[in-house]
Amino acid sequence: MAKRVPPAFLITIDTEGDNLWSRPREISTNNAVYLPRFQRLCEAHGLRPTWLVNYEMAMDDTFVRFGRELLRRDAAEIGMHLHAWNSPPIVPLTADDFLHQPFLTDYPPDIAEEKITFMTGLLRDRFESPIVSHRAGRWAFNEHYARTLAKLGYLVDCSVCPHVSWADLKGDPAGQGGPDYRRFPARPYLLDLDRIHRPGDSNLLELPMSIVRSPLHRIAPWAYVTPFLRRWAWRGRPDRLWLYPDGSNLQHLLYLIEEAQAKDRPYLEMVLHSSELMPGGGPNAVDTERIEQLYSDLRTMFSLVEKSFVGMTLSEYRRAWMAAQADASRPGISPSGQPACPQRTT
Repeated sequence: MAKRVPPAFLITIDTEGDNLWSRPREISTNNAVYLPRFQRLCEAHGLRPTWLVNYEMAMDDTFVRFGRELLRRDAAEIGMHLHAWNSPPIVPLTADDFLHQPFLTDYPPDIAEEKITFMTGLLRDRFESPIVSHRAGRWAFNEHYARTLAKLGYLVDCSVCPHVSWADLKGDPAGQGGPDYRRFPARPYLLDLDRIHRPGDSNLLELPMSIVRSPLHRIAPWAYVTPFLRRWAWRGRPDRLWLYPDGSNLQHLLYLIEEAQAKDRPYLEMVLHSSELMPGGGPNAVDTERIEQLYSDLRTMFSLVEKSFVGMTLSEYRRAWMAAQADASRPGISPSGQPACPQRTT
């Protein structure tokens, strides 16, 4: 039987401008100077972030120096994150793109492909490294997007949000809204580029976000749709729990870790925005006190994680996962359900 190895812990950082929730017309990137602290914390616990970088951060010299140094030390990975409304080529889509923040999937396919191609080349040139991992801006992903990534040599995507529908969320007010991921798998799978909700034979591995239904939702789903109970239910626990630290949800994070261990999940995938590591950088990062609470929660979570999980970047996980699939297909080998730990050189 194949040797049982620990599951992976994946840290993904949407690396973008300051407080984009406020829909700024001029995007600043002051959060770049706050990021080394988070990287040091990750390294202290043997964890290896993937920094998924958008246009304004790719143009920020402070962040580029930081990212190049991480790559030189083999301490992290640089991937792509695309916000369509301010990523070249700039093609106005709505009456006010900075207000509406249209999805890439709202644009005509040829314009969308140009934006993906431009960002890939920009990141490759700025960081002097291949770019093979990706997350869609505002979680908006579709088949054309996936095919374009595959054509450009991407190997990993992490845009899928199991149990979540963004269909009621608009980018372009005249558009169709965001994707509905409720039918999508919650475990890793190679994408079918023509039907991204099902496994296929492409080279593009989907690593869905770590999102689970809360225990209360599993026991009493009606509480979340009954008008007079809905507010009570959400106050006690949201119907879906994300591995998304915000400085106020440590118990939810610890529950997700325990749940992953109990269910033998092959990985946990954490998400955070780079601006949320800076005071004033977002709705969850209102001031220095909240940032310090976030770091306190991260230290608690990472101390628990390092006991049972192996820190990997997205592309490291893909290599390990593909190797595990190859081993499982060999005669006389039983799959362990987990990828092997990656081998690194120093």
